[in-house]
Amino acid sequence: MASNYAFKYKVDIVFCIDATMSMYNILDKVKAGVINFHADLLAAMEKKNKRVDSLRVRLVVFRDYVADGNDAMQVTNFFELPAQSAEFAACVRSIVPKGGGDDPEDALEALAYAIRSPWIENDSAGSKRRQIVALWTDAPPHPLGFGARERNYPAGMPKTLEELSGWWGTKQAPGFMEENAKRLLLYAPECDGWNKVSNNWSNSVYFPSIAGEGLKEFEYEQIIDVIAGSV
Repeated sequence: MASNYAFKYKVDIVFCIDATMSMYNILDKVKAGVINFHADLLAAMEKKNKRVDSLRVRLVVFRDYVADGNDAMQVTNFFELPAQSAEFAACVRSIVPKGGGDDPEDALEALAYAIRSPWIENDSAGSKRRQIVALWTDAPPHPLGFGARERNYPAGMPKTLEELSGWWGTKQAPGFMEENAKRLLLYAPECDGWNKVSNNWSNSVYFPSIAGEGLKEFEYEQIIDVIAGSV
C-alpha cells in the first residue's frame, strides 16, 4: 500500500468564526482545544498516513456590521504553528461571544476576507499545498452588502454572491485560490444562502447544523478529524 509520507504538505487554514452570543458553546470548545491544536491536527493526520511540512492558521471573527460596529469583523495575520502557538492561543482566548443583532450575520464578508488571504506561495521543492477555509456559524448569512452603509464596512467587497463565487473560482475561471489546493468546510444551518454556496462552490463540504444552537452537535475532535481528512 502506497504511503503519503513521500509528500510534504504546506497547509494554510483560515477559521471563520461566528462570535455572536448564540455561539457561546462552540467558542468555549474551541478555546479549550486550541492550545493543543497543532499536536491534535498532526496526530489526526498521522492516523491517515499524512504529514504536514508547514502549518499556518488565520482567524476571521465575524458578527454583524449593522449591529456590532467596530466589533463586526476581526481579522488576524497567519500564525505559524507550532512556533506561534502561544500567540495563536492567546488570540483565540480573547474572542468574546457577544452581539449579533438579527438572526443572519455577515458571514459572506468573512468568506471574502478568507478567500483573499495571503496564501503561501508555490515553491520548487515539490510540496503539496492545501488552502482550507473552515467556517462555523449557527445563522444564515446576510446578503452581501447588507451593512454597506455603515462607516466601518470595508471597501472592495464583492457586491453579490455571484461575484464572491467568482473569487472562489472554478476550473474554467480560476479565482484567488489554487483549484487543486482549496477546500471549504462549512458548518452552518441549512438555508437558502448556505445551500447556494455548497451547491455551486467546488471542493466544498457542507455540515448542516441546527440554527441557533451554537453548533453544539459538533465536537472539537470531529472538527479536527474533518480538517485532517481535507488535507
